[in-house]
Order: sequence, then C-alpha cells, then structure tokens
Amino acid sequence: MEPIIIVLIILVVLVFIALIKTIQVIPQASAAIVERFGRYTRTLNAGLNIVVPFIDSIRNRVDLREQVVPFPPQPVITQDNLVVNIDTVIYYQVTDARAATYEVASYIQAIEQLTVTTLRNIIGGMDLERTLTSREEINAALRGVLDEATGKWGIRVNRVELKAIEPPTSIQDSMEKQMRADRDKRAAILQAEGVRQSEILRAEGEKQSAILRAEGESKAAALRAEGEAQAIRTVFESIHAGDPDQKLLSYQYLQMLPKIAEGDANKLWIVPSEIGDALKGLGGAMGNFGPLTGGGNGGGTPAATGKEPAPRREQPTID
Repeated sequence: MEPIIIVLIILVVLVFIALIKTIQVIPQASAAIVERFGRYTRTLNAGLNIVVPFIDSIRNRVDLREQVVPFPPQPVITQDNLVVNIDTVIYYQVTDARAATYEVASYIQAIEQLTVTTLRNIIGGMDLERTLTSREEINAALRGVLDEATGKWGIRVNRVELKAIEPPTSIQDSMEKQMRADRDKRAAILQAEGVRQSEILRAEGEKQSAILRAEGESKAAALRAEGEAQAIRTVFESIHAGDPDQKLLSYQYLQMLPKIAEGDANKLWIVPSEIGDALKGLGGAMGNFGPLTGGGNGGGTPAATGKEPAPRREQPTID
C-alpha cells in the first residue's frame, strides 16, 4: 500500500505543477513571450492564458507602460571647444514585446548609447550660447533620431528632456560676472531714466504752477482794479448826485488832517498849500453864523487886532 500512496502523491504533485505551468495570468499593461523548445511561439496578452506545460516556457515578461529613464551626465564638446555636461531623461514605451526581446539585447543600454552619440552630433554643431538657449530644438532633434532608430526594436520614444546643461566652472564664473555687469548696467539705465523722468515731471509741475500763479495774480489784479474803479465811480456818482459846495469840501478836508498825522513813525508831515483855501472857506462859513468868540464887531467882519493881515499866498494854478 505504501508504494501506491507514494506514487499517488507524486502524481498529484505533478498534476499540480502541470496546472501551474498550464495556466498563466498576465497583468494588465504587460505581455509575455512564449517559446516552445527555445523557439518563439506567441505573445501572451493581459488576462488568463493556457500554455502547454513542460513544452512551452515563458521567456520574458515585458511592461507595456510608458517608462522614464534618467541617464547620467554626459560630457559633450560644443562648436567653440567647450566641454559641457548634459543630463537627459527619456520617456519611452514598448509597443512590440517580441521585437523588444529579440531585436536588441538590452534596449535600455542601446537607447542610452544612442542618446549620447546623437547629443554629441547635435551639440557639436552649436556654440555654448546657442546650446544654453536651444533646449527645445535639441529635444526635437534628439527625439526624431531616437524614434527612428528605436522603431525596429519595438520601442517608441515619446519625449526627450534635457534636465541640465552644465558648462565648465570657469565659464560659469565668467557668465555670472557678465550677467552681474548687465544687471548693473540695466539698473543704472533705469535709475537715470527715473531721475530724468522725475526732473521732467518736476519742471512741468513748476511750469504749470507758475502759469497758474501768474493767471491768479493777473485775475486778482484785474478784479482789484475793477473794484477800485467801481468804488471811485460810486463815490464820484454819489458826490455828483449830492452836489456839495465849497464849504462842505473844506470841512471834510480839515477832518482828514488828523488822520494824516496819525502814527508813531510820523515825525514830519507837510501841510499842503490848499489848506489856506480850505480855512478861508471854513472861516467864511462860520462867519455867517455870528461873531467869533473872544471879540468882534458884530458886523460879520473880523475884529481889528492892530496887526496888518498877512499877505495872501498865491496858489498854483493847475491847467
């Protein structure tokens, strides 16, 4: 009985192993290469697949998703004989699992070497300044070459990106000094432009202020003159309407004399020659009211004082 049990156990184990080898489950976005006696038979797609156990074997499982592979910095010589280190990133995708397995031994290494040689060809025709400012051009040229070369390998290169372009340290220092000088130059130019604009605006402001001030003074002088003219016109019209006589004018003239002498700074003041006429008119007006205080003849004539009257001063005649 024991040999039979051992044989049955062996048969069960063999059946179990055969089932495992017969049923193959391939994940989504993956593919598997099946070989029969070392020869390619078919490609297994995602899902449940049945193969012949112990005859068919899985050679390779290929990931069909887009892959990202960064490559280490590669020294490249530019057209002006400067060595720059360029980091690249390749985005690729396997489109044919069979070709990726049998057409090239290692497609990752092949893509890396092809990227290096292509970069050297492209950068060798550019100077440093153009290399630093032509990333899009380099990416497009590199992608075109890689896509054409990797097509027969079942690889599609979707994008190629340059992560960094590092020139030599001495060149970096020179570029930094040049950039600093350019920034200082632009700053000086902007500052000069600012000062110039400020001076122009200040001059314009002073000009407008002077114009407005002159206009204001002109209008004020015109209004002042107009007011004085109107005041003189009003006084003249009032005097003309009142028809004053010589006596009233003489009395008003004498009333203005104390105002002329007012003020602490007035040490000397001059009596005009017309005061005699004013006093004469005022004396004549008061003589009509009666004799003067302190003596008189009652006849309206001044009393005799025993002194001869002072000679009359001739008044200048104004033409």
